[in-house]
Amino acid sequence: VRMGETPEEESRPDERVEALEKAVESERKKAEDYLIQLKYARADLENFKKRCDRELEETKEYCTERIVIDLLDVVDELELAVQSARSTDSSEALIQGVEITLKKLKKILEKEGVVPIKCIGEDFDPSKHHAVAKTEEEGANGCKIVEEVRKGYTMREKVIRPSIVKVVVQPSQSKEGDE
Repeated sequence: VRMGETPEEESRPDERVEALEKAVESERKKAEDYLIQLKYARADLENFKKRCDRELEETKEYCTERIVIDLLDVVDELELAVQSARSTDSSEALIQGVEITLKKLKKILEKEGVVPIKCIGEDFDPSKHHAVAKTEEEGANGCKIVEEVRKGYTMREKVIRPSIVKVVVQPSQSKEGDE
């Protein structure tokens, strides 16, 4: 008799082995169940990824739909302005139609967060402006913008098109020395 064992336990080694085998079998079934659950969870995750990718592609494809619908109204109004000007042979009607349409277009852009970059009289900022010409002038304070060649725009604080500008600067020292 081993220490700590009762005489009954010593007489039933087959029962102990059988109980251990049942416990091992029970744990094996649990492990198989967990493996099956893991496989299902993995498949669900893959399906979820595929669905998200499909939805993202669809969103990319149709994300501009709302603004395009608004722009189609602008196209209709421009066509109407041209048609009206042709029928009346009046340039004033055309100008008024285009002005109204331009206002509507600017409103659509504003609604999308697109605003023009202010520049005339401002300091030159290379992140917002692209200089195409510079004029040197005595008494110029820094690098100031004097003319806007093409408007630039930001969309929700991000520059989407820089302004093309002309700037005025102090005369360079190298020119003064040459004269």
